[in-house]
Amino acid sequence: AGTMGSKRKDILERLNAGEVLVGDGGYVMQLERRGYVKGGNWTPEAAVEHPEAVRQLHREFLRAGANVIQTFTFYCSEDKLELSHVTGITGAQINEAACDLAREVANEGNALVAGGVSMTPCYAKSHSETEVKAIFKKQMDDFLKKDIDFFIAEFFDHVEEAVWAVEVLKTSGKTVGATLCISPHGDMKGVPPGECAVRLVKAGADIVGINCHLDPMTGVRTVKLMKEGLEKAGLKAHLMVQPLGFHTPECNHTGYLALPEFPFALETRAITRWDIHKYAREAYNAGIRYIGGCCGFEPYHIRAIAEELAAERGFLPPASEKHGLWGAALEMHTKPWVRARARREYWENLLPASGRPKCPSMATPADE
Repeated sequence: AGTMGSKRKDILERLNAGEVLVGDGGYVMQLERRGYVKGGNWTPEAAVEHPEAVRQLHREFLRAGANVIQTFTFYCSEDKLELSHVTGITGAQINEAACDLAREVANEGNALVAGGVSMTPCYAKSHSETEVKAIFKKQMDDFLKKDIDFFIAEFFDHVEEAVWAVEVLKTSGKTVGATLCISPHGDMKGVPPGECAVRLVKAGADIVGINCHLDPMTGVRTVKLMKEGLEKAGLKAHLMVQPLGFHTPECNHTGYLALPEFPFALETRAITRWDIHKYAREAYNAGIRYIGGCCGFEPYHIRAIAEELAAERGFLPPASEKHGLWGAALEMHTKPWVRARARREYWENLLPASGRPKCPSMATPADE
């Protein structure tokens, strides 16, 4: 690590030592709901326009237990910014501002900074390896100026493009994590999860897994398939999972983009903190040691990961000072029927109602 990161243990050192790392949550969707990101574009110019909003969300994730702060650079390639009509701000300006914000907050809690790159419109349009790699190289150079701790290539639905990203990022000499937004069926070309993982590791990825698109339990299932593929091929890598914070039982291929509620009516599908306890345990039992979230994961969800795995990690996050484990603080409530809910058994067995009698519990996804 560079001078700034020299006091911190590198992510691989931590994972190799068997530490359980908690990732952060979703930025674009949360900042869209807060009024700083335009839905549809999902571009991160808020890092320059409203740094206070981005900084605050970083801080909330850190306080909730995140060991990694990801730069707010999703969809920050020049071609994507141009398509989204982001004018007067360059990708380099956003990348640099985002790195500064992430580092400032990470330093408040000894967290690591991950520089993120994601899928490009260029790949879908041209399929040109040279052009796509040039885009990733430009982003990588911005991050290296700021000495981030490691890279994450995330939100790729074609393993081929993710492999290109990994090949570029590995030239930096830094650790690279790679997560695909794929289902248990594989990527958009039908490449199965196991084979996807093998290709990523052969390209140089140190940590592999999934992010976004599908709910937590489905995400864990996909990573298990990736793990099996690596074991069969005799390859080793660490595993990570950063799934979607919404229930998506109907759309097990392209994911939540196919749901009629995407993106502005997903509230009824929100995952509860108690769902997250189950997810964190399932991920841990599957051998995954970097456990975080993506769109829909708010700070209280990240805190739930840290609380579920507190025994394994040896500590609780600062935000747990304001939370009774399994609802324990409800013992102080004035109403006796609410006091009766101050126990794990109640919350673990609750089937939450949506309160919408005319709504179906499942939707018909768009043709995939």
